[in-house]
Amino acid sequence: MTAHAARPLRKILGLGFGLAIVFGGTVGVGILRLPGVIAGALGDPALVVLFWLIGGLYALLGAVSVAELATMFPEAGGFRVYARRAFGNGVGFVIGWCDWLCNVSALAYGAMTAATFFTVLWPIAGADSKWIALTIISIFTLLHWVGLRLGSTLTSFISMSVGLMLMALVVGCFLAPPVAATTATMEGTAASLPLASMGMLAVVVMALRSVLVAYDGWYSAIYMAEENTDPGRTLPRAIIGGTLLVITVYLLINVAFLRVLPLPVLAAAELPAAEAARILLPDGGPALVTVISLLTVLSLVNATMLMAPRILLAIGRDGYLTPGAAGVSESGTPRAALGASSLAVMLLVLTGTFEQIIALAAVLFMLLYISAYCAVFVLRRREPTLPRPFRAPGFPVTTAIVLLGSVAFLVAAVIEDRRSAMIAVGFIALCSIAYVWRERVRRA
Repeated sequence: MTAHAARPLRKILGLGFGLAIVFGGTVGVGILRLPGVIAGALGDPALVVLFWLIGGLYALLGAVSVAELATMFPEAGGFRVYARRAFGNGVGFVIGWCDWLCNVSALAYGAMTAATFFTVLWPIAGADSKWIALTIISIFTLLHWVGLRLGSTLTSFISMSVGLMLMALVVGCFLAPPVAATTATMEGTAASLPLASMGMLAVVVMALRSVLVAYDGWYSAIYMAEENTDPGRTLPRAIIGGTLLVITVYLLINVAFLRVLPLPVLAAAELPAAEAARILLPDGGPALVTVISLLTVLSLVNATMLMAPRILLAIGRDGYLTPGAAGVSESGTPRAALGASSLAVMLLVLTGTFEQIIALAAVLFMLLYISAYCAVFVLRRREPTLPRPFRAPGFPVTTAIVLLGSVAFLVAAVIEDRRSAMIAVGFIALCSIAYVWRERVRRA
C-alpha cells in the first residue's frame, strides 16, 4: 500500500459533531409527511403519540446496543466493522456493500427530493429536476472534498438550522388556538378495528414500520468513529443523546400538529406540516414548510455524503478494492471513495433507477440492524474480556428485543415486497461470489 493510502483519518471530531450527524442523518422530510400517514392508520391522537414513542424507544434500545460496539471498535466503515469481527471477512464484506448501497440510494433519493423542493421555490430553475439533483451532489462533493473540518462545520450548521426551524414551527403551533377535540371514530383505522384481528395487525405493522423508517439514521455517528477525539466517552453520548434529541423533536412535532389540526384533516394531509403552517401563516405558510423541507433533505444529503465514502474506504483498506480507494487526503477526506460514491449517486439519478434501489434498500437496511445486534451477542460470548468502554444496559434483554423486532420487520418487508426481497437475495449472492473471487486473487 502506498504512503498516501496509509495516511490515517484525522481525529478532530467531538460530541457536538456526533450529535449533529445523528440529528442530520435521521431527521428528514419524512417527519413532515409521516404524521399524516400514522394518524390515518391509527385514528386516535393518543395512539399516534404512543406509536411515535414506541418507535423512539425501539431506536433507543438499538442505540445502546450499537454504542457498545462503536466504543469497542472505533473504526471507519459502519456496520461492516462489527460484522467482520463477529462473523468473519466474508460477512463483513457483504454487509459493507449492503450498507454502501443503502447510503448511495438514500443520497440519490435525497438529491432528487431536494431538487423537487427547489423547483417549487424557484420555478425559474427549470423543470428538469435531474440536473438540479446532479448540481446538489456536485456541490456537496466539492465541499467535502476540501476537508473534514469544513465538512464537520457544515454538518453542525445545517443540523442546527433544521432544528431551529422545526422548533419555530412547533412553538407556533403551541401558541395558536387549539382545535376542538373530535369524538368520531375514523373507519378502517386501528381505533375502529377489533383488537384481535388481521386488519388490526396489518395496520399496526404498517404504522410501526413507517415510524421506524422515520427514526432510521440514529446510528450515523458510527461511520465517523475513527475520526473522534475520544470515542470511548463521546460516541455513546452522541448516539444515545442524538437519539433522545430526535425522539423529543418527533414527539413535539406530532403533539403540535395534533393541537392545531383536526385528526381527519391530519390523516388526509399529504404534507401535514404545510397544513399546520397554513394556519399559522395563511400567506407564507406553504413556502415556509418548503424551505424547512428543503433544509431537512439537504441535511440528510450532507450527512450521508460523509458516511458512504467511509464504507468504501474501509473495504479498500481490507484489500478488496484498488489501493487508491483507501487514500486519505491531508485534510482528512477519503477523496477516491468520495468521488466513487458521488459518481454512483449521479448514475442512479441519471438512469432513474434510484427508486428501485430504494425498494431494495428497504429490505437490506434491516439486515444491517440484525448483523449488529447478533454481533453484540456473539462478541459478549466469544470475547468477554475485550475492553468495553460502554456496555449496553439491560443486556441481553434489551438487545434481544431489538433483534427480534428487526427480524419480524424484515419478514414483513419480504412478504410485502417479494420482488425486492428476491433482488436483495441476488445482490447478496453477487457480493458473496465477488468476495470468493477476490480472496482467490489475493491468495494467488
